[in-house]
Amino acid sequence: MYQIKTWDEIGVGDRVSIAKTITEIDSAMYGSATGDFGPVHNDTGYASKTRFGARIASGIMVAGICTSILTSHLVGIAPVSIEDRFWFTGPVKFGDTVTIDVWIVEKNAEDRTIIWEASARNQDGLEVLKARATMKYPRRPTPVV
Repeated sequence: MYQIKTWDEIGVGDRVSIAKTITEIDSAMYGSATGDFGPVHNDTGYASKTRFGARIASGIMVAGICTSILTSHLVGIAPVSIEDRFWFTGPVKFGDTVTIDVWIVEKNAEDRTIIWEASARNQDGLEVLKARATMKYPRRPTPVV
């Protein structure tokens, strides 16, 4: 699952795509871990009166799936995030299957940074999230786990 990848094993254009169905259990676990119990995520009566018309998953929870895909499938565990930007472009309702594409757009050897982008779409093809972020790759070898 998690790998240690060397700087040279990561290339511009590397890409991974993973689909996940977003469940109420995902939201409950996320809320429990973070304390994010906003009514648009948890209160059916409140959420039904919003522009979404129903409860929705936390956007930052979906963004977290992007970063987990990045470390578990694309760059490994060595680099660390130093800047993350997310745009929440559409709602994710419980039961939606979201396909998340994550890819490497830039590698800068001088400061050992990797820039990655992501796009997430629901089962209807509606984009629900965009991301652009920077990771720093260590100069020293990563400890073997």
